[in-house]
Amino acid sequence: MESSTIRILVIVAIIHFPVLIDSAVRQYKFDVVMKNATMLCSTKPIVTVNGMFPGPTLYAVEDDTVLINVVNHVNYNVTIHWHGIRQLRTGWADGPAYITQCPITTGQSYIYNFTITGQRGTLLWHAHILWLRSTVHGAIVILPKCCVPYPFPKPDKEVVVVLAEWWKSDTEDVINEAIKSGLAPNVSDAHTINGLPGPVSDCPSQGGFTLHVEKGKTYLLRLINAALNEELFFKIAGHHLSIVEVDATYVKPFKTDTVLISPGQTTNVLLFADQKQGNYLVTVSPFMDAPIAVDNITATATLNYVGTLTNTPTILTTPPLENATTVATNFVNSLRSLNSKQFPASVPRTVDYNLYFTVGLGLNPCPTCKPGNGSRVVASINNLTFTLPTTALLQAHYFNINGVFTTDFPANPPYVFNYTGTPPSNLQTMNGTKVFRLAYNANVQLVLQGTGIIAPENHPIHLHGFSFYAVGRGPGNYNPMTDPMKFNLVDPIERNTIGVPSGGWVAIRFRADNPGVWFLHCHLEVHTTWGLKMAFLVDNGRGPNQSLLPPPIDLPKC
Repeated sequence: MESSTIRILVIVAIIHFPVLIDSAVRQYKFDVVMKNATMLCSTKPIVTVNGMFPGPTLYAVEDDTVLINVVNHVNYNVTIHWHGIRQLRTGWADGPAYITQCPITTGQSYIYNFTITGQRGTLLWHAHILWLRSTVHGAIVILPKCCVPYPFPKPDKEVVVVLAEWWKSDTEDVINEAIKSGLAPNVSDAHTINGLPGPVSDCPSQGGFTLHVEKGKTYLLRLINAALNEELFFKIAGHHLSIVEVDATYVKPFKTDTVLISPGQTTNVLLFADQKQGNYLVTVSPFMDAPIAVDNITATATLNYVGTLTNTPTILTTPPLENATTVATNFVNSLRSLNSKQFPASVPRTVDYNLYFTVGLGLNPCPTCKPGNGSRVVASINNLTFTLPTTALLQAHYFNINGVFTTDFPANPPYVFNYTGTPPSNLQTMNGTKVFRLAYNANVQLVLQGTGIIAPENHPIHLHGFSFYAVGRGPGNYNPMTDPMKFNLVDPIERNTIGVPSGGWVAIRFRADNPGVWFLHCHLEVHTTWGLKMAFLVDNGRGPNQSLLPPPIDLPKC
């Protein structure tokens, strides 16, 4: 399959409602293969699923059992993560390499087997090893059960819109060179909308995605940020968007002209085709309110009203400034859970574990890192730079294998300083493979505190195995005496990936009702590579229905 064919495949994103039967078993086959792809007037081989970029959309209905046979035909080890799927008692199917499974090696296969329980909406799947998710990713669409309507006006059509980044170079070369130097990796060369960046200055012939609409109809756009390292603004000229869901959770609808979406997050919006016929510019641009280099190329697409004359000029829009903190903050602060009788917000009111985690960067010695003057940039949680083991944590836990991890991850920062002020003189971190142990069904409050070490930066933090409620958020250092008094325990947004604001904090709550080992990490891939990650170990409860299931017979071996 040539790269031109790949482009044709990804543009077919508008769908009518699929005819899916309730509570079925859905079976998919994901062949991980190399394909040549042409982008930005250059061609390179990329790792894909079924030869597609983005990869195929996985459709299911709430309560379905899903079986995905992943077959690895490339020379990289591979795992796939079903981002946001709760994986109740099925941690073996979660996918992060060396956390819940060992990788699928070349020529081998693994069947991911899980049931979708109590979830409906948009999520994503992606590779969870190395930097392969730059091209190995796609959408998950979970439809409501039969006869259960959306809690918003029924759209006429649905559109999957996957946002991503593109490098002209091989992304594994990019991160390997950065690791060798000790410095940050090169930023991407473009952003993409359904696999296409639109015309850019050094490749004006590059095409873009076109969204065809009919005047008077309503469209549900399922927005997914599959980018490796950048938060993104999404905007359509002349149109307001009604936000109805984030991270597979319904929200109180509100209108906006700009959506903020971080890597790993999803957002469903209603688009009303209520403007005059014509072509309208769609923009995707980065958000970064810290002195950090980003890819400042705006990806473009076109919203086209059917029947518009071919020579009709495109109505333009101006994307937000790169450092538009007010736009970003207003969007985040507008998000509220629907909290209806049918879709309640079950916020934990009591707290069994009160955790305080600092998240940020550090600087460790690296004698071979000459470009970094003998130092390497690292990242950490509570000053611990996580070291991936060579045996998967879940296997070590289940089979009681000693020496793989310890359970003494600190509940609070081991060093107290002005986290968002002047950094300490010693920027070094500790290294280790530590987890934090939680009792089954305990209520957890976790405050994620950004630090200003090297630079304050927004960190989109993703928790595997759970959805959580974002009960509080603020600038500066968290104050445990006064800030909890302002927490929203009525209708806070529920999601699986949350942005810790630059120079600020967020507080989340969740119930540890899913036994197993669950990854917590920054969804900026560079920060995960640098060590901004840890894991929770949730003990079994009482009886088999509250216990981790045994591993499948085809679980990859380390």
